[in-house]
Amino acid sequence: MYNFNLLAGYSPQFLRASKAVPVSLARQRYPRHTAIELAKYLNDSISFLIVRHPFERLLSAYRDKLEHSLPHTFHSNLGTHIVWHYRAKNPKTHTKQGPRYPLFEEFVRWLLCQWKTGNDLDMHWTPVVNFCTPCQVRFDVIAKFETLHDDQNYLIRHAHVGHIIKPEWKNPTRGVQTKDVVKNYFTQLSKTQIYELYEMFRYDFVLFDYSPEEYLEFGRDEVTTLICKN
Repeated sequence: MYNFNLLAGYSPQFLRASKAVPVSLARQRYPRHTAIELAKYLNDSISFLIVRHPFERLLSAYRDKLEHSLPHTFHSNLGTHIVWHYRAKNPKTHTKQGPRYPLFEEFVRWLLCQWKTGNDLDMHWTPVVNFCTPCQVRFDVIAKFETLHDDQNYLIRHAHVGHIIKPEWKNPTRGVQTKDVVKNYFTQLSKTQIYELYEMFRYDFVLFDYSPEEYLEFGRDEVTTLICKN
């Protein structure tokens, strides 16, 4: 988004000083186009999609939107809803104990229920094949989060915009990086839950050449039954 804002005409000095969310700035210069307009532009544009291991992307979204949510925001309220419906009461105190945000296992139970009942999902954890429709859009380049620096270089050269932008990484992680704590979170899940998540993201795994095997090894060897609540 930083580079798209440079291409839109914002100066580096302005972007450094601005408190606005980068995507909000971009929307002021890049209006939303109709499907017909987008189909037309695809004929003479370089189209690309950036993908990430589905489980790492899911965990990153959970940590950012729920674990670190700001009070009284949409995702904070969603977290409260999940805790209320998916956290068991302490049998001694008859209260729900634990952090204000849902644990990763509680979030996964809620998410699987949403998926299985066909509810619309937040863009941060809906499968990429549903949100970005790579089977319907002719993307010229599939870039990967794991090789993003090299892939950015390729895109910039391919688009001949190296005189304006360069590879950037302007999304600092709060705390440790997701890839370093994957095991801590996925050991909360059973192998059954991880396999159900794989089924949910199956086409992301297949299309973008990722494997769930390492994550399945983290799961607990127990049978879990999914009980959905409103």
